[in-house]
Amino acid sequence: MPDLTYKTQRILILLSFLTIPLLLLATFTFYPALRLIQLSFTDWDGISKSFKWIGFANYKEIFSNKEIFGVFSHNFYYFVGGIIQNILALYFAIILNSKIKGRNLFRVFLFLPYILNSVATAYMFQFIFNTDHGTLNTLLDTFGLGAFKQSWIGNTELVNISLASVSLWKYMGFNMVIYLGVLQSIPGDLYEAAKIDGANSFQTLIYITLPNIRKIIELNMLLTVSGALEVFDIPYIITGAAPGSDTFVTKVNDVAFKFNNIGLASAMAIVLLIIVTVVITIQRKFILRGEE
Repeated sequence: MPDLTYKTQRILILLSFLTIPLLLLATFTFYPALRLIQLSFTDWDGISKSFKWIGFANYKEIFSNKEIFGVFSHNFYYFVGGIIQNILALYFAIILNSKIKGRNLFRVFLFLPYILNSVATAYMFQFIFNTDHGTLNTLLDTFGLGAFKQSWIGNTELVNISLASVSLWKYMGFNMVIYLGVLQSIPGDLYEAAKIDGANSFQTLIYITLPNIRKIIELNMLLTVSGALEVFDIPYIITGAAPGSDTFVTKVNDVAFKFNNIGLASAMAIVLLIIVTVVITIQRKFILRGEE
């Protein structure tokens, strides 16, 4: 490129480096997204070569059918579990950030559930929640609390609480590590100055710790909300996403691959995307406002 200016050569080099990433992005992100929107207005069954354009019929079906939109009530259990999970994660992070004996060992134990395979975790809790010879009911018998034995995943009133507790156990360590990382970035001089001024542990938590980790709390809450709305693996493996324990994403999977209604499933995916976007926007705008 001897006849080209340095600026032109620079632009050509940049474009050549960007071409492949942009092509991959268009092929595996933009095109599938546009195709998903298109299919959401059709009755395609995923097999036929042709499909019928039905307009907003799929979207009307989603909001009018309680068996579809009503499963969001099951996702609410995971949201509540996520809040409890964040509280516990912050609690353990504060404790394990102090100079206590064996803190590294405790960190490993609390983080271990997160690195376990989700399928293995789900199968493990199937045995724990088993009605006849499960670990949980056996422990209740051992401690003389047999009256509290339950069908933990067979009772529709308890199944979502049980499944949400599995999610809490698995992901609490991940949030704890995030909190632990940001706690270690807070200058120790702040705590020493507060101690000299006579501040107790609660006051240092309110006036030093929480203000310095507010951005991370926001991040974890965003992950909690989106995670609660998109739960799939735990209910799908433990209960097979049976009625009463299914979530919106498992319902999308069933509609698409069990009932071969790709058009309706595509519309459900679009609705989920819109709901997640709206909820996160509201959270950032109103609940967490002022943190810019």
